[in-house]
Amino acid sequence: MAVQAGRTGMMTPSFVPPAPVRRLRDLTRARAVFTQERSRHKQRAEKLLEDAQIKLTTVATDAFGVPGRAMMDAMTAGRRDPRELARLAKGRMTTKYDALVEALTGNFNDHHGYLLKVFLDTIDHLSAQIADLDREIETAIAELPGPDNAGSGTARGPGIIECLDAIPGVGPHTAQILLAELGPDMRAFPTADHLTSWAKLCPRTVQSGAKNGAGRTGKGNPWLKALGEAAMTAARTDTFLGARYRRLVKHMGHAKALVAVARSILVIAWHLIDDPDAAYHDLGADWHQRHLDPARKTRDLVRQLERLGHQVTLVPTAA
Repeated sequence: MAVQAGRTGMMTPSFVPPAPVRRLRDLTRARAVFTQERSRHKQRAEKLLEDAQIKLTTVATDAFGVPGRAMMDAMTAGRRDPRELARLAKGRMTTKYDALVEALTGNFNDHHGYLLKVFLDTIDHLSAQIADLDREIETAIAELPGPDNAGSGTARGPGIIECLDAIPGVGPHTAQILLAELGPDMRAFPTADHLTSWAKLCPRTVQSGAKNGAGRTGKGNPWLKALGEAAMTAARTDTFLGARYRRLVKHMGHAKALVAVARSILVIAWHLIDDPDAAYHDLGADWHQRHLDPARKTRDLVRQLERLGHQVTLVPTAA
């Protein structure tokens, strides 16, 4: 039945982007995998230090920053004196000398040194591969044609990245992922609602008999989970998206509010990619207050007080 429906045009075809977009998608996905693997090796290195009773992470905000990395390299080279290691601190870490000496006092031996060097070499190798992928991704984006000029040699990719980067919570890497997963041509998604439905960022309606209820959003493109990270970043900003999160989290909870913000980011991305002349302009954190209906807000507050057993009499203030 499915084959027959597909032949007769009764089924919508799957979204298959053109070859340049697929090549860009391969690069961004490979970078994501390597980044995750590098994070795992950093965690393994931190666990190894904990096993040796080295508490570097309790003092250094980033154990793999310049000072922390210098200390770990010195330990793998055979230097074990805590005071000598603590003197490798730089910047603000120099004020934590005593705490560093205490944190670097442990049972670090040659076995730990060998394994730590293996982990650090792997981290360096992955960092070099990620840097190479970054350059390849930038080249692929620079050569990515737009939907209207596929044969002209003029690319829209860099302009789209710049526009997407203006969205709160969306950085250059997230913008590159969005472009790679969605492509520069939004004709595959006639409206923003089609895109959010494809990405599974809209609630589903679950029907059972005469009952209709809200269901889970479902499993969408797993590589678009960067939208969740962007939503978490945007939720902490003093912008329209940040204010939207703070309004929704009161009655929806943290997880659902983040999904709603991620959906808003995807809708904004659809408009920016679909219209070459569009640019992002933040509405401001006070947009909802400025567009508040005073009569409706007054009615809601009066009803809340009445439910608490109060009798409310409204007296308008003098103009």
